Amino acid sequence: MVFCIDTFVEQSGDFNIIMGNELDIAVFAGGCFWCTEAVFLELEGVVEVIPGYTGGIIKNPAYREVTTGRTGHAESIKISFDSAIISYKTLLEVFFTTHDPTTLNQQGADRGTHYRSAVFYENEVQKNEALEVINDFEDKNIYENPIVTEITKLEEFYIAEEYHKDYYNQNSEQGYCQFVINPKLNKLRAAFADKLKTKK
Repeated sequence: MVFCIDTFVEQSGDFNIIMGNELDIAVFAGGCFWCTEAVFLELEGVVEVIPGYTGGIIKNPAYREVTTGRTGHAESIKISFDSAIISYKTLLEVFFTTHDPTTLNQQGADRGTHYRSAVFYENEVQKNEALEVINDFEDKNIYENPIVTEITKLEEFYIAEEYHKDYYNQNSEQGYCQFVINPKLNKLRAAFADKLKTKK
């Protein structure tokens, strides 16, 4: 899916959506969406990251329902990005580098199907690129164990409650941010230094 921002300039956080830019969408799940949101917000070409829920059977789920594991939804992020600056394949490489795609329904101490690793693709191109990146990682033995990431067609994406938005930047001193999110950001900054936004 391609979105065209056609008649305005919107200020949101530390970026501008510039008139006429066409934005592509990527949807990933890789554990707690506070973590994945924080990672992808640092990338040049990423315009917006929205935490939410997808992959389940319940319409308009609430966080308290998703965390029971009974809705089938995963904590996910919808990334709006400029493919002229950063490619979908690069986003996939970041995704598979900054979380553990070999643990089923688990990221560290976060356990349950809502924390599963998943790529929700919009079209066959995205699906094939996801499979290619997985094959590449496995051919290079990046991980000791097999990748178990779910590759699933994107259906409805439900936006999470407002307090989840930009969680890390609003709560960076909290323990979870310090001990869980910061290591992921450090890994991102080490492996993809040339893909990061320039600090103002």
